[in-house]
Amino acid sequence: MSSSTGLDSARVGGEALAQRRRSLPLVGDGEGGRRAAVIPYRDGARGAPSAHAGPAPRSVRISVTDRCDFACTYCRPSRHDGYTDGRLMTPAWRTMFEALRDAGIRRVRLTGGEPLLHPEIVSIVASLAALGFEDLALTTNASQLARLAAPLRDAGLHRLNVSIDTLDPSRFREVTRGGELARVLEGIDAAIAAGFSSIKLNTVVLRGVNDDEIERLALWAWERRMVPRFLEVMPIAEGARLVGEHLVTAAEMRARLAEHLLPEEAISDPGLGPARYVRARRDPSLRVGFITGTSDTFCESCDRLRVSSTGVLRPCLATDDGVDASREAKAGDPAAIQRRLEEAWRLKPDGKVWKGCTEETASTVSIRAIGG
Repeated sequence: MSSSTGLDSARVGGEALAQRRRSLPLVGDGEGGRRAAVIPYRDGARGAPSAHAGPAPRSVRISVTDRCDFACTYCRPSRHDGYTDGRLMTPAWRTMFEALRDAGIRRVRLTGGEPLLHPEIVSIVASLAALGFEDLALTTNASQLARLAAPLRDAGLHRLNVSIDTLDPSRFREVTRGGELARVLEGIDAAIAAGFSSIKLNTVVLRGVNDDEIERLALWAWERRMVPRFLEVMPIAEGARLVGEHLVTAAEMRARLAEHLLPEEAISDPGLGPARYVRARRDPSLRVGFITGTSDTFCESCDRLRVSSTGVLRPCLATDDGVDASREAKAGDPAAIQRRLEEAWRLKPDGKVWKGCTEETASTVSIRAIGG
């Protein structure tokens, strides 16, 4: 992958690519893009091949809210796509957290929507930290991070992932439909100052939109001792409309960075998600990560459960199958939640035949509502 052939191939037609670079397609923007964002689920249904023989759930992504102040075009059809009702309140979340720990979950990631919009997010982090999970992380767009980085670190948050798709302010406003890059950069600076054990940057790479920034983003992150990670756009939700024209594979991304990387196999961090990392040539303590999902799926090793903001336990990102545990959470019954979790996990697709977000069901899922 580090050969000059791959790098030269990535550079061929560079001038032509620059000429055809275009504004981000505002897929479904405006009133015509309205659609309900209520999470459908089929309690006990099987929308995907099950008889899952993979690992038991050890990690969970918890969507504490489906609200978001951005409307990224690969995630939402517009700013007017609606929100769900029935979000769990903090006491119910505490019961849910206890049940997840007792069921054997060891790693927790908080997501949204945008989790920092939740008015009690610091208290939620403190509750999770008190339960002794071995890893506690959060994914954010960083719009609120400047004021919350230090309180979150003090509450016990270990790691941060920050979504940032461009370092160009005007392009950033296009990608996010109105987001301000300066606020995000201020939040990242605050996170660095707060001393998190790890800060990773997530960039969804779109051909003709931001793929000319791969090198710039990697070098910018390394200068700040952060880990840049580049994601293939996946055919899930609004991404299904973009893949055909805008997909840049992880192999091509790596080829574009070849001169900066060691010629070694990309490897994952055990238990910490599907990203595969390669070390920097100039400083092997620095790394870059690549996340597939379109060119190469990773379902067979998936040990991840998801919990929606309304308390639905979901075994797979690429289907709307799930089991509603909200009543048990509101009743303060962690043992009953564990029984519902077992039901949900039996719905997990068979990763040997299931191909995740490339399956047809993925295009109808609301990625904002379940945290990606």
